[in-house]
Amino acid sequence: KCSPLTETNTMPSCLTRLLSITLLLLLGGCMSRGIPLASGSGEQPAARALLQQSAEAHGLAAFRQIDDISVAYAGEWYGLVTKIQPTLIDADFRQGSQERIIFKGGPLVGQHHLGPKGSKQVIRRDRDVQVFYNDIPTSDHDGLAAAALVADGYRMFLTGPFYFLDGNLSLALGDDEVVDGRPCATLVAVRRPGHGLSAEDGYRLFIDRDNHLLRRVRFTMEGLASTQGAVAEVDFFDHQKIAGVTWPTRFYERLRKPIPNLPVHDWRLIGLDVNRGLTAADISGPAFSAKAAPPARRID
Repeated sequence: KCSPLTETNTMPSCLTRLLSITLLLLLGGCMSRGIPLASGSGEQPAARALLQQSAEAHGLAAFRQIDDISVAYAGEWYGLVTKIQPTLIDADFRQGSQERIIFKGGPLVGQHHLGPKGSKQVIRRDRDVQVFYNDIPTSDHDGLAAAALVADGYRMFLTGPFYFLDGNLSLALGDDEVVDGRPCATLVAVRRPGHGLSAEDGYRLFIDRDNHLLRRVRFTMEGLASTQGAVAEVDFFDHQKIAGVTWPTRFYERLRKPIPNLPVHDWRLIGLDVNRGLTAADISGPAFSAKAAPPARRID
């Protein structure tokens, strides 16, 4: 695991600008080559069986009994990435969050972020996204695209193999790799649409050979102009079984391309409860309802 960077505000501004320009140039040329896409279409039976095995190891039967979930996160952004991807990171508003996901009839995601400049409310369903800053709606295209990318990404990170049970254009076995010293089988998936406002994204899932838990997901980010061509990955740690489901409770994100192994985000799941009986009305608009608003139940 990587430790947070120190002295993140001491980088000379000229170097920061140079790195930003370099990143943009690299983004234009690398496209999504960081994840070899599965050939053809459809799912290999062996790949589907491995995904199913991982989903069952995470508690698929219990997950299917969950209609809605309330979660809370806290974490730290790394200094350089806040300068080269300010729209995506939105650090002034995203220092901690309460999130609600309604699976029944959904998925529908509501996020309430807080930061030094106030609150950010995101509502994400299908191909639609709404964002409110301090209760005021925004129509900024890049801001909406970034919010959709984040909302879908966090749902993918939290629900792991469940996210990939439906909607794959293709799913194939990849080469085995080692993640944090643990041998992992890999799956290579293509989804159309991808996450966020992307028409298509590629993914590589790293599944523990021993206990079949998802240890890492690597992915493209084609849904935002400033991240097109980039490849990132998130590692999952400190799993806990809550409501019959084995969830990761610590997440660490790094960039793979265009800047290899650049630290992005280290965050923790600090609260989780299920089945409050939420409806779309509870998490739509600029604020959560009285039923949705109480913080997610704290976890150890």
